[in-house]
Amino acid sequence: MPSISSTDGTSLYYEETGAGDPVLFIHEFAGNHRTWAAQIDILGKTRRCIAYSARGYWPSDVPLRDDAYGQEIALGDAVAVLDALGIERAHIVGHSMGAYTALHLGLNHPDRCISVAALGCGWGSHPDERETARALCEDIATMFREKPIADSAATYARFPMRHTFEARDPGGFAAFEEILGGLSPEGAALTMLNLQRDRPTLWDLEEKLKNFAPPLLVLVGDEDHPCLDGSLFLKRTVPTAALQIVPRTGHTITMEEPHIVNMALDNLFNAASAGTWMDYRVDRNS
Repeated sequence: MPSISSTDGTSLYYEETGAGDPVLFIHEFAGNHRTWAAQIDILGKTRRCIAYSARGYWPSDVPLRDDAYGQEIALGDAVAVLDALGIERAHIVGHSMGAYTALHLGLNHPDRCISVAALGCGWGSHPDERETARALCEDIATMFREKPIADSAATYARFPMRHTFEARDPGGFAAFEEILGGLSPEGAALTMLNLQRDRPTLWDLEEKLKNFAPPLLVLVGDEDHPCLDGSLFLKRTVPTAALQIVPRTGHTITMEEPHIVNMALDNLFNAASAGTWMDYRVDRNS
């Protein structure tokens, strides 16, 4: 299986399709490299698309230590994938957990980013919800450790922000639940505790985000209520941000509305590569 070694020796599985400008896809907590199939199937016809499974997600390695997980480590893994594949600059696309990592790439390595897309970003970030979100992370980690993975997957897949997906596309939802049910229980728990629970919030990053340089697309479903405030915060804070809200769509946006996601990403990639992303920006101070 194709894999690269991160800086601490952790093996990261990846898949690659197509040629052209590179696109690096970084998945959400409830997924792996497979959750980008609908994007890679289309965008891989004109671009070099790379999707990898994060540490803790088979077939990548699953370290069994708390200190092997965290936001800085996730950032280092994404950079390690780019380095190992000889990619100097790429379009960086992240969903939910992966969107935070994509933003950190844009903040810390803007020279490596042609553009950045943050899909379904913001869960657990709002200051009023922070402690509740941290407690929920601990409950979710306990669930993954103590219950059969099929039961944990069935529960997590049916959180309210995913209800529209199951109602609209039962077959697609079943495929999503099957991916979730194939996760490593311990990898999921360690990721939830040490990355999801303890990462900096968007509000923690506010001053840095004011100087975010790469073109940024913020994409969110209007039924993805935990991520709406964070997405609006990014639009209001990041000078290069554009916001697209998709009607009647929940958190699993990459699988629930792949056509809309693909069109939005294609527009971002084209404008960023052509240097026209900021051509229609309105001066907020005028």
